[in-house]
Amino acid sequence: MRLRARMCGRALAAVLALTTGLSPLAAATPNHSPSAPADLTVGDRARPLNVEGAPLFGWRPRDRDPGEVQSAYRILVRTGDGHTVWDSGRVASARQEYVAYAGPELTPATSYTWTVRTWDVRGAPSPWAATASFDTGLRDADWAATWIRRTTGEPDDYTLARKDFTIRNAPIVRARAYVAASHQYELHLNGEVIDRGGAFSYPDEGYYRTVDVTARLAAAEHATIGALYHWYGGGQGRPAGEPGLLVRLVVDHADGVRQVVVTDSSWQVTKGPWLAAPQRNGDGGDYVEDFDATAEPLGWNRPGFDASAWRSPQVIGTHPSGVFTRLRGQETDLTTEVVTPRSITKLDSGAVVADFGRVLTAVPLVTFHDGQPGRRIPMRAGYLLAADGSVSRSPEDNQNTDLSFAYTERAGEQTFRAFTYVGFRYLEIAAGDTDIRAVLQHTAVDPARTARLDTDDPRVDAVFDLMLRSALYGAQEQFLDTPTREKGQFLGDAVDISTATMAGYGERGLTRQAIRQFIASQQRYWPDGRLNAVYPNGDGKRDIPDYTEVFPGWVWDYHLHSGDRQLLGEAYPVMTAVADYVRRHIDDTGLVTRLTGGSGAYQYGIVDWPATMRYGYDMDTAARTTVNILAVDALRSTANAAEALGRDAEAHRLRADASTLAGAINQKLRDTNGRYIDGLRDDGSPSTHASQIAGAYALSYGIVPPESRGAVVDHVIGLGLRMGPMTAHRLLNALTENPDAVVARLTDEAGPGWANILARGGTFTWESWDAPETGQSLSHSWGATALAEMQRTLLGVTSLAPAGSRIRIRPPHSGVDSAAGTVPIQRGQVAVDWRRSGDDFTLRLDVPVNVRAEVHVPARDAASVRFTGKGKPRLLDVRDGYAVYEIGSGQSVFRS
Repeated sequence: MRLRARMCGRALAAVLALTTGLSPLAAATPNHSPSAPADLTVGDRARPLNVEGAPLFGWRPRDRDPGEVQSAYRILVRTGDGHTVWDSGRVASARQEYVAYAGPELTPATSYTWTVRTWDVRGAPSPWAATASFDTGLRDADWAATWIRRTTGEPDDYTLARKDFTIRNAPIVRARAYVAASHQYELHLNGEVIDRGGAFSYPDEGYYRTVDVTARLAAAEHATIGALYHWYGGGQGRPAGEPGLLVRLVVDHADGVRQVVVTDSSWQVTKGPWLAAPQRNGDGGDYVEDFDATAEPLGWNRPGFDASAWRSPQVIGTHPSGVFTRLRGQETDLTTEVVTPRSITKLDSGAVVADFGRVLTAVPLVTFHDGQPGRRIPMRAGYLLAADGSVSRSPEDNQNTDLSFAYTERAGEQTFRAFTYVGFRYLEIAAGDTDIRAVLQHTAVDPARTARLDTDDPRVDAVFDLMLRSALYGAQEQFLDTPTREKGQFLGDAVDISTATMAGYGERGLTRQAIRQFIASQQRYWPDGRLNAVYPNGDGKRDIPDYTEVFPGWVWDYHLHSGDRQLLGEAYPVMTAVADYVRRHIDDTGLVTRLTGGSGAYQYGIVDWPATMRYGYDMDTAARTTVNILAVDALRSTANAAEALGRDAEAHRLRADASTLAGAINQKLRDTNGRYIDGLRDDGSPSTHASQIAGAYALSYGIVPPESRGAVVDHVIGLGLRMGPMTAHRLLNALTENPDAVVARLTDEAGPGWANILARGGTFTWESWDAPETGQSLSHSWGATALAEMQRTLLGVTSLAPAGSRIRIRPPHSGVDSAAGTVPIQRGQVAVDWRRSGDDFTLRLDVPVNVRAEVHVPARDAASVRFTGKGKPRLLDVRDGYAVYEIGSGQSVFRS
């Protein structure tokens, strides 16, 4: 990854160097018409197969002229046979993302095509874009399929289900398979796995997926559709619900006849070849996998298999039926990659240990070349090695989780692929004649949108790569607490990981899904405005007060990244309920006091976690400083949303309340030195402890008055790093104007922090800086959030308006002497390469079409700045050691 980042920076420099012979005073070149738009999406997906409601169209305008913006667009939507369903006409707008379909209602489960053209700022049109397509989804009433299951009382239920059928003897023009299951499934067709997925949701909030199987079927052939589903019962990240499988296969023939195969009483089911095993830990959820290949019914998913010993399924009823009352199209995908070990070591015992070089979120994939029927092969995954080179069995080394697997061989060569992922680096197998691999998995992202950062400090680059990788591995079918132990989607974790994946990969779908799930948690459980701390989950109603408080800020951050007004509108009532929740807890002190919620160590607010990461924060306070500052942010973020949605009066009231609360914080939660204390006690007396998190939050959330900022910054810097990975990104954000301090925190190998994780052999961000000593998680993605602060402070890129339509590029005065990289924004990739050498400074940049950039060039004055490029920057100001310009799209170079 480092090599790719350096190549990216050098390639950008080489391309931009071609412009250095151009003069800013050269005669204006004639306007060129835009090129055809590219990267067409619906709901941010390139080829979705289950679009529900009005499709939301997106594209990327292209134009070789500098400073270009889109002035208008026109969208055409057609049926598969070319009939125009909707013509938007020429719409004067710069919007290129989440543009809503406004035509007649579309037919469910139908394929459509669409295209778009744009006009540039001078009114020149582009060609039409290459045609893209999408499928509408199924409504609940359209399934005409029954939920089925195997009758069993097993808490760890693996069930195989199958159905034979014959394709009509007529050419096939379109075929789709729709599938839903509780909780995990593999869908098989004619002996091949065609889809894998998870549905860890409440059965009245379920998901289904759609698979294009047109190329997998042939006219007149005998065929078999089958599924393996796995139900856990209730646990972390897994609402209990009930086991069930729902499938609908639709085959459209050229003669107009539609053939449909659905789950019903004619299917056959049997127990999957897994043996009863204990749960991996006391947190619920996963069970140890113990696979018995001697019991595997080989060929069960192919035509001609003898299933006479299988049983008829229990039929629950036609969907919607029983507890399964609602299904939505799944907007996220999982992607997988087979990886090989970095090394394999043979132990004296004859076992082998594979080292994958880093902690993965993956399943073992092991081929046994000479199977002996009935021989049981133990396997153990883990994070650390014992002194003898074996995988450590210590609970403290493995998050108190049993990471073992077992496989009972049949004769001959065979391959075991585990069904449920865990986090691990090492895999020990008690057999030598094997090929060992792993299947890495994470939410699907576009590799072309992956962020890059390459500075002159390799320690900084290594920390960025650690965060980038860790964020992705914690994004699965939902955002994870950790892939090993609790797979629940905690709200605080989700906000942190989402922040990192949006900044690092341009991810949108999983964030959108998670926001909607936490919206559902308020609707299900919390009429007083709170949200679940973990959702979906097996334990039902549970909250953490300051997790609820961060929700409005998360929604607003998503809107800034995406420009998605539809989701902002969906979330706004929930945001206002959160705002009212914190307002109700403002007492006579003017502060939020004893914010209702939580229990035990979380009551009235978690502050930071684990408890050792609070670094002495005064938990005896009733009006906690961090809780009050987050309340200000909740009010401000809700005001931002109100303003964006045209609710100006509501925005004014929310901003006024936020200002009043901020004033009370500054009046009552500072000591005589201007430092922010941890809060007030019940009797109104102030805490005597001024924690780093209180000061960092005050700086990061804009609470500190300008005249007090220096003293607070000095206090916060003087404490080093005394915040946990859950909140430490706020420290870096607080120190944006102090890049030397940011780099010091990122690169300190001796004290707490990310460089210390690397120095101690860590390859995934941790739950706490002392995780190895305290048995905390060694695979906790919330420590990856600071990559967004690295982009802002060290590369210098910040989005200022929704969808990145306006950005700021502001290289730091110090900290590092060069930085090159890319930042994914909704409207494209921002590429930056800046270098400082003595008194000379060079900034090369590439800004996407339809984006305006505010460029801060380190300079004594504007006269010392030289510009090279096809556009012409506009000088805005000279302040704080920068000459500030505005510039539009294209490649350009500033020198000072």
